[in-house]
Amino acid sequence: MNLHFSFLVAYLLTLLFISLLASRRIKTQEDFSVAGRSLNTFVLFGTLLATWIGTGSIFGNAEKTYRVGIAAVIIPVASLAGICILYLLAGRARGLRGITIQDLLEKRYNAGARILGSICLIIAYTTIVSYQYRAAGAILNLTLPDLSVAWATFLISVFIAFYTCTAGMVSIAKIGVIQGITMIAGIAIALPVLFLKAGGLEGMAATLTPSHFELLGPIPFWESIGILLPSFLLILGDANMYQRFFSARNEGTAKKAVLWMLFGVAFMEIGIIVTAWVASSLEPNLVIHGRVIAFAAKNHLPDLLGAFMLTTIMAIVLSTAGSYLLAPATCLVRDIYQRFINTNASERALVLMLRLSVLILGAIAYLLSLASDEFLEIALLAYTIYGAGITPALIASFYWRRATSAGAMASILSGTMVTLFWHIFQQQLGSLGQIHAVVPAIVASVATLLIVSLLTAPEDSAKTDHFFAESNSKRRV
Repeated sequence: MNLHFSFLVAYLLTLLFISLLASRRIKTQEDFSVAGRSLNTFVLFGTLLATWIGTGSIFGNAEKTYRVGIAAVIIPVASLAGICILYLLAGRARGLRGITIQDLLEKRYNAGARILGSICLIIAYTTIVSYQYRAAGAILNLTLPDLSVAWATFLISVFIAFYTCTAGMVSIAKIGVIQGITMIAGIAIALPVLFLKAGGLEGMAATLTPSHFELLGPIPFWESIGILLPSFLLILGDANMYQRFFSARNEGTAKKAVLWMLFGVAFMEIGIIVTAWVASSLEPNLVIHGRVIAFAAKNHLPDLLGAFMLTTIMAIVLSTAGSYLLAPATCLVRDIYQRFINTNASERALVLMLRLSVLILGAIAYLLSLASDEFLEIALLAYTIYGAGITPALIASFYWRRATSAGAMASILSGTMVTLFWHIFQQQLGSLGQIHAVVPAIVASVATLLIVSLLTAPEDSAKTDHFFAESNSKRRV
């Protein structure tokens, strides 16, 4: 058994052991979904970082870097801008004591907003989980080539679903700390070693084209909008971010963790892009560009460091996969089953339903994972479905008193439908099809929110006051 595979298996068994230990604490829905609202700043920071830095970063951004070079360093601008706004929202969201984003949508708007928001979230997040599976399978196959990618993807998808369903947010949060430390250390150690292996900038220049060294130009304006805007919209409304705010001990803890997250994400996203840039000079003939860092780790790092780096990549993928699997499962149980089907369900029944939902959605995500090898393209589609669908109505709930239930529902529906329409019929739209779906989708979503809200009666002040009350952002819960 080779060192790369042995190291990775040891890491996976450690995560599973932690999950099984944590599962003994799970008694209620709040325990499973928001860790009993008990997370401290350090643990919350670890799980926030581990959730956001996923396959879209380590494979999708690497894929783009392989094609355009260092110009891809603009990609983190979107998430960093979004995190700055989240810092302002974190305490207020924690004060509302929800479990899901749909709790906020119904509290501010109505049950229709909860239903539409649930549908949008389940579609987008199950898609996101699907390409996490594919990425994790690729890493497992790379460490053990005798195991086919198909079987590797199947086995790792079973593992992710199982460890997520054991203890929910408790295990994800605890594991997130380990994964956060692992990914920071992995990039910090591997990048300088690969840079020296490539022969520095002079050695890279001998392999890469001059355009790979240009900061501006390789990514056209409209293409950059299509890359940046979906990520920005997703992080502003990401159910995982808010589910972690709800998991914090109090509002101050939530805000501090987001501030640390800003620096962690900046280091990781820039570090990944620069590492992919360097690695592309060492692996100039890859067919699947997104795997450039993984191939460089295996082929150009000392065995022990290469094994650690491949484990780092797996940590990045697993952390996001578990989080994006937990969110739609929680949504199905709380926002559909408990809210509309069995309002008197016991805590024991709810925990059982949550675990079953994780397994069912995990199986659906696996089937979706068989569809495409394009990490960035699928990621941006999922980001757009969710970001254009939910984010405008969600942000308006905190900042625009005049937003109404009808406006929110119209916004969620139009953002989601325009995204899907544009993606399906893009080839038939001629020159318009060159514009990324996020542009028409966000325009439709915001426009319908504004127009329909202004044409309908204002919401009862009892709904809006709770979101705008000053004490909501200051009291400790």
